[in-house]
Amino acid sequence: MIEITLPDGSIREFDNPVTVMDVAKSIGSGLAKATLAGEVDGKLVDASHEINTNASLSIVTDKDEKGLEIIRHSTAHLMAQATQMLYPEAQVTIGPVIDDGFYYDFSYKDGFTESDLEKIEKNMSKLVSQNLAVKRFELSRDDAVDFFKNKGEFYKAEIIESIPQDEILSLYEQGDFVDLCRGPHVPSTGKLKAFKLMKLAGAYWRGDSNNEMLQRVYGTAWSNKQDLEEYIHRLEEAEKRDHRKIGKKQNLFHVQEEAPGMVFWHEKGWTLYQIVEQYMRSIFRSNDYKEVHTPQLIDRSLWEKSGHWDKFGDAMFTTNSENRDYAIKPMNCPAHIQIYKQGLKSYRDLPIRLAEFGSCHRNEPSGTLHGIMRVRNFTQDDGHIFCTDEQVQSEVSNFIDLTYDVYKHFGFENVDIKLSTRPEKRVGSDEVWDRAEKALQEALDNKGIQWELQEGEGAFYGPKIEFVLRDCLNREWQCGTLQVDFSMPERLEATYVDEEGNKRTPVMLHRAIVGSLERFVGILIEHYEGAFPSWLAPIQGIILNISEKHLEYVKRVEKDLKDKGLRIISDLRNEKIGFKIREHSMQRYPFILVVGDREMESDQISVRRRGGEDVGSMSVDAFIELINKE
Repeated sequence: MIEITLPDGSIREFDNPVTVMDVAKSIGSGLAKATLAGEVDGKLVDASHEINTNASLSIVTDKDEKGLEIIRHSTAHLMAQATQMLYPEAQVTIGPVIDDGFYYDFSYKDGFTESDLEKIEKNMSKLVSQNLAVKRFELSRDDAVDFFKNKGEFYKAEIIESIPQDEILSLYEQGDFVDLCRGPHVPSTGKLKAFKLMKLAGAYWRGDSNNEMLQRVYGTAWSNKQDLEEYIHRLEEAEKRDHRKIGKKQNLFHVQEEAPGMVFWHEKGWTLYQIVEQYMRSIFRSNDYKEVHTPQLIDRSLWEKSGHWDKFGDAMFTTNSENRDYAIKPMNCPAHIQIYKQGLKSYRDLPIRLAEFGSCHRNEPSGTLHGIMRVRNFTQDDGHIFCTDEQVQSEVSNFIDLTYDVYKHFGFENVDIKLSTRPEKRVGSDEVWDRAEKALQEALDNKGIQWELQEGEGAFYGPKIEFVLRDCLNREWQCGTLQVDFSMPERLEATYVDEEGNKRTPVMLHRAIVGSLERFVGILIEHYEGAFPSWLAPIQGIILNISEKHLEYVKRVEKDLKDKGLRIISDLRNEKIGFKIREHSMQRYPFILVVGDREMESDQISVRRRGGEDVGSMSVDAFIELINKE
């Protein structure tokens, strides 16, 4: 008798070994039809997997996140099969699942074109309609090498040759197509009904520029057509909101080849940047941070002592002078410890909170640079809290509350929390890491916050809480971080005197709320599509005159508004008022103010909101009250 325990705790008994699909059928035909795979004792397996001992089982359907990943993996195989049917000379290499989809790399001397993607996608649909069974079988490593060499799949054979000789490998077959894969996969191609091939790209074999350039085909796959259509819509919206396009259209910034990964801020863009910075500066001040400023160049010896040189050296820009090596700082933490160390500290002085808008440089690969979202020079709203062990919980708790408040002020209501634990390469003992990870977990649990574990994703000196924003398109942006560090203060000999007169090492909390200001501004541009709320808008309103006789009145109104602290400009060109309104509507200013004879005679302005709403005429003081309320 075999007992199968289901997620609700119920137990089903079977006289003989059963497959995952058999169990699903015993529960109901509807579930069997929806079954993609199973999770047996925590391990994902195919629906055809046989269970021959007592086990726990969860049925995986397309409603599950794991089911969606299986769909995407299986769709990658479907795409490879459809491709080789059309282009038999194309060799397959690797085809993993990625965010929102998958890709497959091919070696094909003729190369694919965009029109080829349409043909491949059409062929994929034909294979879906055939509902081909997907079957798993096993081969020894050497037999698998011979199998793929006989098929002319030399790249696949090379992959297998790098696997230890005594391993038994799993392969999946659907029709005439066979591929190496751990699985699991859907039971048949008929389960794959919502997919689209997205784009072509180049990729070196095994990521080595000395190897052949392969052609990468990207695709997306979803559980149903509605989800696919919503995803395509999000992509279209994201294209419209691309910060690079809006940045050019609104004259905010530019980047150019002579300074890769560096931002040229134009007046309006720099105003937006300064609004964000000054707001964060006010947050620092109201939360008892002491703002500091540290050097850009620091001797190599400090980076070696902190551990950054070994762990981060390839990403540093370096220089030398008078036989000394220097690094342009990629982060601010070692420098803040140097400020902390000036003068003897007592437990009564703690916590000490230091903050800096620190300009950092990191030698990011050129291929990863992206507008102002991924740059080589950026400024962080960086901060470090030096505290005792007993103060960690309250400091972490207060920072979490503060971070939520800031994000809400910027218009982000949905925030996900992730806890990243010790990476493979790290400094500090396991005991120290245990303490640090426990401190963060307790802080999150004490506040009743749901969080996701990211094993191995912590910084090399400590675990971290990551704050992930969701924008208006539900895209994720990891911005804020809080890291508990017991190691770096000790390495750099930071101390305080405790109540008994003994020297102790403080705990160091590394924290940022918006992170890179450049990237955060880019996120704001895309989130608002350039239509910023009044408090953020680099230009809050523009005054337009109807004719030349209104020039002096417009200038006076503009001066009055600027004197009250508003960001106002005017357009005094001798153009038709309709033309000027249409032109400036494209800039998405919160307000357009129009002045004609009636407004000048009554000492008022005619106010239009962004989007065309006519608010009516009002006095300058009334408009100031209106915009300040917003």
